[in-house]
Amino acid sequence: MSKLRVAGVGLTAVAALALSACGGDDTASSGGSTSSMAPSGSAPMSSSGSTGSPDGVTTNADVFGPACSQLPQGSAPGSLDSMGPQPVASAASTNPLLTKLVAAVKATNLVDTLNSQQAITVFAPADPAFEALGEAKFTELAGKPDQLAPILQYHVVGKRYDAKGLATAGSVETLNTASGLVKIEGSSENMTVNGAKILCGNIPTKNATVFVIDKVLTPGTDKN
Repeated sequence: MSKLRVAGVGLTAVAALALSACGGDDTASSGGSTSSMAPSGSAPMSSSGSTGSPDGVTTNADVFGPACSQLPQGSAPGSLDSMGPQPVASAASTNPLLTKLVAAVKATNLVDTLNSQQAITVFAPADPAFEALGEAKFTELAGKPDQLAPILQYHVVGKRYDAKGLATAGSVETLNTASGLVKIEGSSENMTVNGAKILCGNIPTKNATVFVIDKVLTPGTDKN
């Protein structure tokens, strides 16, 4: 993922991610806090990685978290059945929790890069996580998509983990090597990633396991 290897940037760089989400069609996206998203059914939930997988691959039965019930049901776009066979950026493009992350990935031309990875873990901020940063910052950094790369990089791990694997690891190295590790605490429904709560975890896609989280992880400022 050579396009992602850019030096870390400050919190303000994250703002442009949400601004990007305001326009056009989506191909990859990011969800946020559950309070601002209306439920649309009930997706399968379990104790999250109670058995674990040595290669981090999960199934629909492993998915857990309060926001999972907001995913479409059956084979509808954005459902677990629909996302599972697709590579991660394509799968995220249909996920109603991740519209802003999708726009950010498109803005940095990283759709093909993410889709081509063999086995990764993605910490995907939900939409309200971006909205909380404020519109002023969005406007300020509009037109600077190159500054989004280290932010996105900090949300991707170059190995595929399920929830049990993350809990066992304790900390994992992201593709933003300049910013070091992210810290994993707790397990299952109580797991956090640099303090961010898991809204819907263990989501399976063709080449990644996705954890929707409730805040944007900021290189250089988050404690790990």
